[in-house]
Amino acid sequence: MAKDLKQMYKTIMDDHFTPNMEISFVDGDKRQTLYYDKVSWVIDEVEKGLRYGENPGQEAALYRLVNGNLALGDAQTITPGKYLVSDIELLQSGKHPGKTNLTDADNSLNILRYFTDTPCAVIVKHNNPCGAARADSLEEAYSKAYMADRVAAFGGCIALNKAVDKATAEAIAGQYAEVVVAPEFEDGVIDILGARKNLRVIRINAIDRLQSFIGDRVVDFKSLMDGGLVAQWSFVPETLKKDDLTLASTEYKGDTFTVNRRPTEQEYEDMLFGWLVESGITSNSVIYVKDNCTVGIGTGEQDRVGVAEIAVDKAYRKLCDRYCFERYQTGFADMTDPDKRAEIEADVAEEKGGLIGSSMISDAFFPFRDGIDVGLSQGVKAVIQPGGSLNDYQSIEACNENDATMVYTGQRSFKH
Repeated sequence: MAKDLKQMYKTIMDDHFTPNMEISFVDGDKRQTLYYDKVSWVIDEVEKGLRYGENPGQEAALYRLVNGNLALGDAQTITPGKYLVSDIELLQSGKHPGKTNLTDADNSLNILRYFTDTPCAVIVKHNNPCGAARADSLEEAYSKAYMADRVAAFGGCIALNKAVDKATAEAIAGQYAEVVVAPEFEDGVIDILGARKNLRVIRINAIDRLQSFIGDRVVDFKSLMDGGLVAQWSFVPETLKKDDLTLASTEYKGDTFTVNRRPTEQEYEDMLFGWLVESGITSNSVIYVKDNCTVGIGTGEQDRVGVAEIAVDKAYRKLCDRYCFERYQTGFADMTDPDKRAEIEADVAEEKGGLIGSSMISDAFFPFRDGIDVGLSQGVKAVIQPGGSLNDYQSIEACNENDATMVYTGQRSFKH
């Protein structure tokens, strides 16, 4: 009998996960145990945890840390009771959340925690940001993040660092999203968002609690196919401000190579913004940022030249779509008028996909200058990367040839 695929997506799976879980780390007579309770919600009179895992047919459960403590070396796990995603407040749901809804929400907050002062929006899809922006108002930040990649934002998770006002809510309600996460929602906003019946509207605690997660680590587990486990502490960015960066310089065969130009204040701002967004992106990754907004995001590629090229290609295609939508209220893929298509493509080509004057962010060093040349050829004027390659001098020479600047973070930001 053929499976009803549409019905599978609507089905709330039963699961066989136990109501409680304990994880112990044992060293001789010393035992450190973390205690967890399974999470569930009552929606439409049905009490259930996660609908299903990454795909229909995969059982899944969410567990909340309720007791215990763990100290491994100088690192300590988060105190029980300090909850965000594992104890969400569903203001509106329509249906029970699935595993991907929660992991998207978690990674959006993983990024958003570094941006608390200026209104900021991060849109995550398949656990990678497709758009992130800061602006003077929340509505503007959301609009910039959304238009950075309108196509990929379809069905994503929107995370906002300020109370959602009516203008922002109306903009959100105009598109299809799975999840909206924010610290608060002003009067009347839930009614506006309610136009999207199955939108999960999630309120987190005060935004200062989100900021308090900066520097906190958790134990990150990776299950292997034979049942084995890899355990590691989660990544913590150490580069949070301008003074943490080093102007690119290196020694090679007795000569010193130093980048000629220091970054401008705007370049520092864009590079730091991009570096912290980068901490939530699957490696290998290269992204481009301009005026506190992502322009092109390349994720999960095997080589650094390839991912730099993919991010450029996305910048061009997404700007084509944005211009087409703004001018003609339709996506570029749906535009059939050849003259209008040619007009948009010419404008985007002239602007090099919006990359002129942008900053290039890489989660690891450039082994050769070919990767950095991809961005420089598109008008990139600032680069931030960990540094540490034997061929850093090549990247420095490339920047100097293009009147671009470059800084080192001194820390790699891989995320697998």
